Amino acid sequence: QVQLVESGGGLVQTGGSLKLSCAISGHTLISYGMAWFRQSPGKERECVAAISWNGGRTYNTDTVKGRFTISRENHGTSIDLQMSSRTPQSPAIYSCTAAQSYMRLTANDVEFWGQGTQGTVSS
Repeated sequence: QVQLVESGGGLVQTGGSLKLSCAISGHTLISYGMAWFRQSPGKERECVAAISWNGGRTYNTDTVKGRFTISRENHGTSIDLQMSSRTPQSPAIYSCTAAQSYMRLTANDVEFWGQGTQGTVSS
């Protein structure tokens, strides 16, 4: 049984950085693309960053380009998301996911979801 467990969520001040991690267990998911989705109150979930199965290619949605970096770590058994923020943002739940692809994912493309971790950028 695949398990995706997020950690590292919390509060960061504007101008600071926050790193989220996702531990993969139960299956290597070696052929899967991995992605982080974000959901803020009143908004739909959106894919903010994704990485190909071998870590060779990444995707960022336009709103986070230059600020969020996704990477595969520990021989592919964990996925990190390094985030920096210049402006205050509403609290959001960040979820680690796995899918057959990694480009322009929607929630319908995802096969496995983590439970999510909350991240907030304060002023």
